[in-house]
Amino acid sequence: MSATNLYLVRHGAIIKGAEKSYIGQIDIPLSEEGVAQASSLRKWLQPVRFDHVFSSDLWRAERTCRIIVGSDANSIEAIPALREISLGEWEGVTFREIQERFPHEYAARGRDIENWRPSGGESFSDCRLRVLNALRGILDRTQGNILLVAHAGVNRLILCDALGIPMANFHCIAQDYGCLNIIEYAHPRSRLKLLNFTPPTVVPVVENDAFSDLLTMQR
Repeated sequence: MSATNLYLVRHGAIIKGAEKSYIGQIDIPLSEEGVAQASSLRKWLQPVRFDHVFSSDLWRAERTCRIIVGSDANSIEAIPALREISLGEWEGVTFREIQERFPHEYAARGRDIENWRPSGGESFSDCRLRVLNALRGILDRTQGNILLVAHAGVNRLILCDALGIPMANFHCIAQDYGCLNIIEYAHPRSRLKLLNFTPPTVVPVVENDAFSDLLTMQR
């Protein structure tokens, strides 16, 4: 069986001010910076022919995906199971407010980030189950080059699974806005080929560079 290459992207930056709150599944749009980051990814990924394109159905992820694929936007399959973790009653509340209003719950979450869940929300174990079920469904029915645009938490859970890293350490994996990861799946193994790469806003014209060689594989 030939290898499948998963191009795993985090959506671009969101509107200012939202970063200091628990966002979860609130449908916050991209900022101008986020649109520029998605446009830079489009330029870097132009050499790649995507066989399948998937996105979280939250607009910040789907718009990032639409910018990347351009005229092929109708090929996007938006999947609710790829949404960011649901934080229930904490969504839209600032970090400071949570620490002040729910000090015991905040401390409990820090002690057991995997299994603690806010009222009306998910634990990361809950989120991991739905995300990996969705990913396995994708990998079972597709092959070739796959673009998947999601969120920091979702991407970290996918990367932990691919690398065999305990979920408790998932915050050790950087996922900047508008970043690209590449994971190669060749059953039964997976191999990380690129991690947290963010292209510059202005893409230089460089012929025969190593990154272009990487992106043209299986073209």
